[in-house]
Amino acid sequence: MAEIADKEILAQFRETQTRHAAFTLLMQKYQKRVYWHIRRIVIDHDDADDVVQNVFIKVWKNLDGFKEDSQLFTWLYRIATNESITFLRQKKTNLNISFDDVDHTLTNSLTDSTYFKGDDIQRRLQLAILTLPEKQRIVFNMKYFDEMKYEEMSAVLETSVGALKASYHHAVKKIEEYITSTVN
Repeated sequence: MAEIADKEILAQFRETQTRHAAFTLLMQKYQKRVYWHIRRIVIDHDDADDVVQNVFIKVWKNLDGFKEDSQLFTWLYRIATNESITFLRQKKTNLNISFDDVDHTLTNSLTDSTYFKGDDIQRRLQLAILTLPEKQRIVFNMKYFDEMKYEEMSAVLETSVGALKASYHHAVKKIEEYITSTVN
């Protein structure tokens, strides 16, 4: 089955009789990518599932207002990123802990996760990523795992390409330092 174009999905969504089918197509096309983007931010599988659900509820409610001045993928990633950050901040507030403690909780979640199947180097990479500041973590994940171009990331994160390149460069250096220091 050929992948359906975003414009066709949007056209079908705007028609009452094909709205549900179009949304199903949209979810089939993007759900896995959105899940992994969120999962790399919130780490925990169950938390990622909750955030994905919130993202697609928000998409359902707001897709009629999507103006197509960006790609649908970019719009979805922006929502997913914002929902993930909001989730982590709410977790911090609800547990009345600092953001560093949230990072510690995420690290423990990664270490104890039955869903993480990686080898030692992958685990160390994930632990290194968790040491990054929030923005660098998101930029690194989008560039390294999602292989997004800086221009796409700029549209998602609403920041300049230059700032993204600098964030990615700093993130890579910090990850290299972390991995090097944990090898010895």
